[in-house]
Amino acid sequence: MFLENTVNQNEQFGWIEVICGSMFSGKTEELIRRLKRAQIAKQQVEIFKPTVDNRYDDELVTSHDLNQIRSTPVPAAANIPLLVNDCDVVGIDEAQFFDDEIVQVCNDLANRGIRVIVAGLDMDFKGNPFGPMPALMATAEYVTKVHAVCTQTGNLAQYSYRKSQEDSLVVLGEKEAYEPLSRAAFFKLKKQKADAKDNSAKKNKT
Repeated sequence: MFLENTVNQNEQFGWIEVICGSMFSGKTEELIRRLKRAQIAKQQVEIFKPTVDNRYDDELVTSHDLNQIRSTPVPAAANIPLLVNDCDVVGIDEAQFFDDEIVQVCNDLANRGIRVIVAGLDMDFKGNPFGPMPALMATAEYVTKVHAVCTQTGNLAQYSYRKSQEDSLVVLGEKEAYEPLSRAAFFKLKKQKADAKDNSAKKNKT
């Protein structure tokens, strides 16, 4: 996990915490929990999310359980340092949607003595590492991987399976569009979808 008090109080550097996992695993819920605890402790908190994520609200960071905290939507990672004033904690949700500059931004903030808490999907709908998340996880001091429950098997789920044939990397959606799956269930359905696509292509040729 992570520590909220360092041993050497003379060290002025902050740190990075990454919360990652599949959809419906509680990433945003955990992010909000940590940020609200910081607010209760009267720490100055700034929260950001990408403007593309407007599923629930343009400004509120909202979990699937509708737990909310106010944030500032930004179009790119470079906007974050411009908006961070004298604060103790910076929270960033849906980090996978940001450009690669988010990694440098988070490290620069940590080097200024700020605690940076980042949440995001570690894999895309194809099961590949998602955007800047691998680099964020590599440079973070603390990484927490949370899991959903597989809708097919009841086992732990770490994959976000897209139900539709839409092939774009970013497709916003909730339970109507995605479901959390275990490794076995994910690759079984992925193969079935690929086989169906191949059969359809063969029929179109004939």
